Amino acid sequence: MSNVVNNEYPGKNPAEMSNAELAQLAAQQYQTNNNNAPTSNYQFPTEIVELPSKGLLYPEGNPLRSGKVEMKYMTAKEEDILTTQSYIKQGVVLDKLFQSLIVGNGNGEKINYNDLLVCDKNAIMIAARVLGYGKDYEVEIETPSGNKQKETIDLTQFKELPLDESLYVNGNRFEFQLPYSKRNIVVKCLTHKDTQDIDAEIRGMKKVSSGTDATLSTRMFYCIISVDGNEKREFIRNFVNNDLLAIDARALRSYIKQITPDLDLNIDLIDREAGEPFRITLPIGVDFFWPSV
Repeated sequence: MSNVVNNEYPGKNPAEMSNAELAQLAAQQYQTNNNNAPTSNYQFPTEIVELPSKGLLYPEGNPLRSGKVEMKYMTAKEEDILTTQSYIKQGVVLDKLFQSLIVGNGNGEKINYNDLLVCDKNAIMIAARVLGYGKDYEVEIETPSGNKQKETIDLTQFKELPLDESLYVNGNRFEFQLPYSKRNIVVKCLTHKDTQDIDAEIRGMKKVSSGTDATLSTRMFYCIISVDGNEKREFIRNFVNNDLLAIDARALRSYIKQITPDLDLNIDLIDREAGEPFRITLPIGVDFFWPSV
């Protein structure tokens, strides 16, 4: 993971350290900031996390335009968040954790968590796990030969996917012509606020209907900014529900994936039984943030 967190970690969780040890660690961190970026006056040591978007998708003047967030090390307070049953049941426990860990944008400015792009949250998730429990993640995986083998994954190895900065000259606005119908579409990458609105809308639909799952079309509606220059939301909703052909929808989803910045979470391993290489995507199980489970 390139420049997401420093490669040197304290020997134990800050929650287990004495006040003197924390003070010493904080002093060392402020004196030797590996990212050469200012940090805010925070009571715990912090790290600068580089976002996959590099800030290019955020508007001028937004603190996230810096392309970085400053995060503090996890303490007992954050472990309380991870075990709060109401957060777990609501499906918001990780967002609550990230909000608690994020200090600002690394330049002393606070950020609005609702503005955070979903595509930048993988970097924050990995950094949060490292800052809480260290860089080594022990997992058991099934190999292509059908055997189980244990692996220790270094969570600092992941790098951002290659970013063609020429795609982002208009910020979070991307033009695409549907290949079959030739309609001209403008789309965006979703923010945390968008996903909240999507989840609320889907929950509302489930209460009044037990029929088709509308998750795909609802997400598509929130991604689309305009159709043939028309930005009216009801027009776009009608287009998604009635006029968007499946072949065009598939192409549009593929394009959105192509333009979306992210971390490359693929891992190359060796099947010890067969001696053959294989690739997996980082398996994120319940023990990722609850390693004692």
